[in-house]
Amino acid sequence: MQDLKNLPLYLTFDDVLILPQFSDVGSKDGNIKTRVSKNVEIEIPIVSSPMDTVTEEAMAVAIAEEGGIGVIHRNMTAQNEAKQVKNVKAKNLQVIGSVGPFDLERSKMLEEAGADAILIEVAHGSKKDILESANKIKKEIKCDLICGSIATKEGAEIYAEIADGYRVGIGPGSICTMRIITGVGVPQLNAVSEVMSVAKKYGIPVIADGGIRSSGDIAKAIAVGADTVMLGNLLAGFDESPGELVEIDGKKYKSYRGMGSRDAMEKGPVSDRYEQEKIKKKISMGVSGMVAYKGSVKNQLYQLVGGLKASMGLVGAWNIKEMQEKAKLIRITNAGTSEGHPHTLVAFKLEDNYAGR
Repeated sequence: MQDLKNLPLYLTFDDVLILPQFSDVGSKDGNIKTRVSKNVEIEIPIVSSPMDTVTEEAMAVAIAEEGGIGVIHRNMTAQNEAKQVKNVKAKNLQVIGSVGPFDLERSKMLEEAGADAILIEVAHGSKKDILESANKIKKEIKCDLICGSIATKEGAEIYAEIADGYRVGIGPGSICTMRIITGVGVPQLNAVSEVMSVAKKYGIPVIADGGIRSSGDIAKAIAVGADTVMLGNLLAGFDESPGELVEIDGKKYKSYRGMGSRDAMEKGPVSDRYEQEKIKKKISMGVSGMVAYKGSVKNQLYQLVGGLKASMGLVGAWNIKEMQEKAKLIRITNAGTSEGHPHTLVAFKLEDNYAGR
């Protein structure tokens, strides 16, 4: 039994700020080129999540055209996913395919379709059988293999010999209830920092997946060691996202759901993400809902990139590596967080890059 007297303190995005520093870097000058895996470079550090209301062919194309990369979700047939990968590659763009933890044949099919990397899509990758399956997949494919999801040094170490990229995040997403249902998880900044401490020894890029609500959060994730961020909620309300468009009282919304929601698990094969493929009555690990419809995703990407570059200018970082090395974080109180938001106004107009608290 653990002694509760000296429990470690773990932090997430709203717990910290980045200190401003003397800088000769302009607010638009930062070079944000990075790697999502050992052999896949991208121009902006944004990866769209493999969720069935976020990334299909249209989103993957839009993200890649702006310099990022999309991960096609797997809550469809392998043939359909392979076709979508082919369609993205036909436009000379990069794309990542996602597979279940034991789906070797799907991995080979997606590589044959042209996927630049394969992501093993599972909620908790630190399991013996999943590690063994990942080793088998790695031996059978030539493209990069992204492993996860993990959130600890131990999780990173067990995949160090085969991973070309780490996906980091256990339960931080806006539609994920895994931490509430199970009581298990790691606040995201510490999760990224712990995995980074292993990743830098092996030259493995880190994807911070989940909990990001603003360009400032992207900057904080990179400051603690992430090479890229994976976005779901921030990309869910657009023309290019596959969620259903609905209108309520004259306002438009798009559906958005966690892959651990009952709706998602009953639609397709993704229930193996939570080891529930053989269970008739599912135990939900996520929720379904709606987000505001916002038109094309291109402006959203422009705002996110602009905010990140502005942060780099305030820190004095010319590129992603310098941002990781130079950024200095401080812990703040809830009052410090509140102070950073608009306040003492009767009303104010929300901006494209600020949706309120």
